Amino acid sequence: MTISLPPLQTTPPVTLPSPQGWPLLRLGFRPFYLGAAAYGMLAVPLWIALLLGQVSLSLTISPVLWHAHEMLFGFAVAVIVGFLLTAGKAWTGLATPRGAVLAALAGLWLAARLAAVFAPYAVYAALDLLLLPLVAVILITVLLRAGNRRNLPLGGILLLLTAANAAFHGAAMGLIDIAPVRALHAGLALVVMIECVIAGRVVPAFTMSALPGVKLQASPALELATLAATALSLALWVLAPPNAFTAVALGAAALLHAQRLWRWQPLRTRARPILWVLHAAYAWLPVGLVLLAMSQLGAVGVSAGIHALAVGTTGGLIIGMITRTARGHTGRPLQVSRLEVAAYLLVAGAAVTRVLLPLLAPRQLVIWLVVAAAAWGLAFALYLAVFAPWLLAPRLDGKDG
Repeated sequence: MTISLPPLQTTPPVTLPSPQGWPLLRLGFRPFYLGAAAYGMLAVPLWIALLLGQVSLSLTISPVLWHAHEMLFGFAVAVIVGFLLTAGKAWTGLATPRGAVLAALAGLWLAARLAAVFAPYAVYAALDLLLLPLVAVILITVLLRAGNRRNLPLGGILLLLTAANAAFHGAAMGLIDIAPVRALHAGLALVVMIECVIAGRVVPAFTMSALPGVKLQASPALELATLAATALSLALWVLAPPNAFTAVALGAAALLHAQRLWRWQPLRTRARPILWVLHAAYAWLPVGLVLLAMSQLGAVGVSAGIHALAVGTTGGLIIGMITRTARGHTGRPLQVSRLEVAAYLLVAGAAVTRVLLPLLAPRQLVIWLVVAAAAWGLAFALYLAVFAPWLLAPRLDGKDG
């Protein structure tokens, strides 16, 4: 007797929709990382050439203010925007701007950078003030729709950055009676707070995922104390005249950050450049806070602490994050090439040359500035050489994004 079996029921494979549109405009990190790297490559060497009288620009503000503002609200903000528009989608599962809307946001950023040199100051200020509140509204809306309240403070910090930027432009145009540099200090403090929040999440997570057997357990009390002490001490630095209490507050925050970093076991990352670059960059944070504390007492100039935070911490975290996240979001392995390691070392070298060597040999300041600018520019040129083709092309795995 023959027994006939019913045909097997198979589930048809799920066909994902094909990615649509120009790859550059499929996710926020693509145009903003590309723009930030190109701007970082050009703007710092240009600033040094301008400072040394080798070139001239038709700026409507002092070259020093242009340099400080553009590295914060041009370079660093571009990376922050690209990261948050990309992370917002990962955090919520909801779409963030792409296509024409993303092109408009990136175009607005670029227009402001060009207006700084080629347009009347009022046009530059107006264009420059539009991007951050738009991105803040987009991010907050996506987070609220997804019920993701944990990340809402990041949207609030973007709005505070908008306020600091508005204060800068208002002061530069004589509309408000504050020193423009104070608004820039506020902007740097807010960028550092964003880095404290994001690094506190990603650095230990990346470390545990890459190093089997490593378990890093956060201390809620230490995390809260570190963020609170940092916010308080930086607020005092921005708002109060130099004083001993602010110096103590900055020193206390530095100690908390050093303890936080040590709990992340940085010495175990030595064989993984994609990890140690983040740990090394974070190590500049307590160094920068200590140097700011010393400047409150007149022991060093304020520039040392500012550049420790801006070049060492911000620059180091940026080169580490824009390589790692761009690799992940273009479907590539999280194993960096020699060119990327060279870029890491160049940014670290730029920080040492810009911050520490002028303290040891101040008479050679011009040499240190030229060397630091060259190292910085070459680092981001290497990034572009590796990543620009990837940012302009579809993901290797065929997925969207």
